[in-house]
Amino acid sequence: MGMGESERLQLSGEHWRISVLGEHLLRYEWSPQGVFEDRPTQVVTRRPFSPVRAQVRDEPGVVQVITAAFQLDYDGTEPSPQSLRVKGRGDYESAWRYGQPLPNMFGAALGLASNLGGTARTLDGADGPIAMGEGLATRNGLAVLDDSASLVIDGDRLVPRAPGTVDVYVFVHGLDHAGAVEDFYRIAGAPPLIPRWAFGNWWSRYHAYTQDEYERLMDRFAAENVPFSVAVIDMDWHITDIDPAYGHGWTGYTWNRDLFADPEGFLAGLHARGLHVTLNVHPADGIRAYEDCYPAVCEAMGRDPEAGLPVEFDLSDPAFTRAYFEQVHHPLEDMGVDFWWIDWQQGTVGTDGVDPLWRLNQAHTADMAARGRRPLILSRYAGPGSHRFPVGFSGDAVATWASLAFQPRFTATAANIGYGMWSHDIGGHVFGSHDDELATRWLQFGVFSPFTRLHSSDDPFAGKEPWNYGTVARSVMTRFLRLRHALVPYLYTEWATGAPLVRPVYHEWGDRFESYEASGEYLLGRDLLVAPITRPLDKASQTASARVWFPPGTWVDVFTGLVYRGDRFLTVRRGLKTIPVFARAGSIIPTSTGAATDNPDEIELLVVPGADASYELVEDDGALEPATARTRIEWDQAGRTLTVHPAKGATWVVPDRRRWRARVIGAEPEGDGSGSVVYLGEARAVEGLVVQLPEGTDLGSNEPAPRIHELLVAAQCAHTAKNAISELVAAGEPLDQVVALREARVRGIVHGEAAPLPEDLVEAVSEIIVADPGH
Repeated sequence: MGMGESERLQLSGEHWRISVLGEHLLRYEWSPQGVFEDRPTQVVTRRPFSPVRAQVRDEPGVVQVITAAFQLDYDGTEPSPQSLRVKGRGDYESAWRYGQPLPNMFGAALGLASNLGGTARTLDGADGPIAMGEGLATRNGLAVLDDSASLVIDGDRLVPRAPGTVDVYVFVHGLDHAGAVEDFYRIAGAPPLIPRWAFGNWWSRYHAYTQDEYERLMDRFAAENVPFSVAVIDMDWHITDIDPAYGHGWTGYTWNRDLFADPEGFLAGLHARGLHVTLNVHPADGIRAYEDCYPAVCEAMGRDPEAGLPVEFDLSDPAFTRAYFEQVHHPLEDMGVDFWWIDWQQGTVGTDGVDPLWRLNQAHTADMAARGRRPLILSRYAGPGSHRFPVGFSGDAVATWASLAFQPRFTATAANIGYGMWSHDIGGHVFGSHDDELATRWLQFGVFSPFTRLHSSDDPFAGKEPWNYGTVARSVMTRFLRLRHALVPYLYTEWATGAPLVRPVYHEWGDRFESYEASGEYLLGRDLLVAPITRPLDKASQTASARVWFPPGTWVDVFTGLVYRGDRFLTVRRGLKTIPVFARAGSIIPTSTGAATDNPDEIELLVVPGADASYELVEDDGALEPATARTRIEWDQAGRTLTVHPAKGATWVVPDRRRWRARVIGAEPEGDGSGSVVYLGEARAVEGLVVQLPEGTDLGSNEPAPRIHELLVAAQCAHTAKNAISELVAAGEPLDQVVALREARVRGIVHGEAAPLPEDLVEAVSEIIVADPGH
């Protein structure tokens, strides 16, 4: 039984079939009828084979397949723990027997689950952590996706499986969790490209706006340079006060002209302001006789409109589905609606046993593609494979610190099932209280999450407009909303790579135990490490903390320029003006200097020196089948040279001439941490440019003294404590300084008695001292 290479390794018997889809991925099928499935299912859309080198033994009662990653042993009988086993090979061995949970001896002893989690349908009403489904990342390096219950897609029909069918996929990627997700996309389809403008800020509120009120609000945002790219109109766009004979008013498709006298003009006006529009719909009650579209729907379905009977919602009925889109949604889209917020909350089982949410998500994205538009909806998660239906609406968020604290982990963990696309109610929607700090921290997280959608209830005191908050919070919110639009070139490029936009750090450092403990941080794209602040400020330091695991290497805070030595945990602290966001030394982050979300006329490159860097900027024309331009940008550390190479591909989709600037983090003559800005010049896209930056363009010294002084000036504590700290950090080695701070006892802090220095202030000062003593 020698090792041989096969382009398509597939074995079968009368009732079983084994497909080795790749070095790390296999499929096992059992069919009592002896009929095997090659059509797509709700989860798996294709099953391409990759060449594999394997040892194969196929004899009566003995089937064995051995690749570099796994060993499969099967006796050819009905699947059971005794008949079917898959064992991981290599550096990380693990075994799974059919129908049994994955082994987790060591994890269980530590109270750790084997599966690292996936995501959940919704966060509706969640005030803190909730249970999440399983994903494809596990501590023992082997994951199982059971597709047996998934329906088969046969043209426009969903076909149930034959009784007794077994259809499972086994992912054996060791601790290469990103590889497992990549293989999942290979069989379940990649996330589609969505419109570039979706990565800007979204304004949303459950409030019965009038047309004039909404337009005035958008104009005020523009006047104050608070950018938005998406206007979300909640359910009061349609008639909600209806005759009780028709039921309640949650479902509706007829404009409320008491609020919106000129819907066409309203939508056109929002488009003229650079906004794209989504309307909220609760489709569960179908089409009723009071709707403007009711006669057309009845005619399309061969019903008598005079009877006044409701047309029930049923996407399993092809006639209803056609009418639902052609007579109800398409006219509104032709009027100017760009996409739909599908607010389904009415259960998981339809008339044919299929989850109506899945049908809605699939049907709407397919309909948009059929009309030549990039798929985009806002809707809840409907199970594995939902990454093909962006964007995810996480439900009505409870406005509390506990709710905020869970969202970063929830958002990142979803990448384990390929779902890197959650949109949260930023700031919270229900309950809670007015809290400048909570609202600001939530927005800061939102800016560094997949989508930034501010949302609130109809409570007159709950609006998320920045001017509803205190001076400091308002200033910070405005700055971060502008920052979100600046990040669009980076966010769109990272989405276009096909990898989840937000990922747990163990997706890249799965071989490090520490990465699994770092649940409060995540990677945003390739080069940004984000650790949102999810707790209130401490009084003395006027900072709040986050515990961060810095992966190996050197990391730089993009707001302050502080340099950190990696490969360790460190508690970091930030005041209200920033949150911990770090870039790798040797990275380039492309940003825009304007508020629009189009391919910009001017680009500012955030350059983090310390090592050579390379980045490929992706831009396109926004079409369903896009024309794409790619621009490679390189930083040569030794020569201090920044090269913007000529754009390749569809160069006509980017401005012919473009201005370029560089902001070099860590090389700031002003010392404010925001970086030294260098104007690189204007160049044609097809020509590029090469610029050598001035001497000293490198990661500078952390210079703890002025940073500590600035922290102490703002601290809310006794002067004796501030003076003691200032003296203790003036001399000695960094670690000695930290020890001295922790051991110090100072009079005058508490009623004249000798007392320890405020713990949070000591922690904040210590961070500056030990971030990277070599800088």
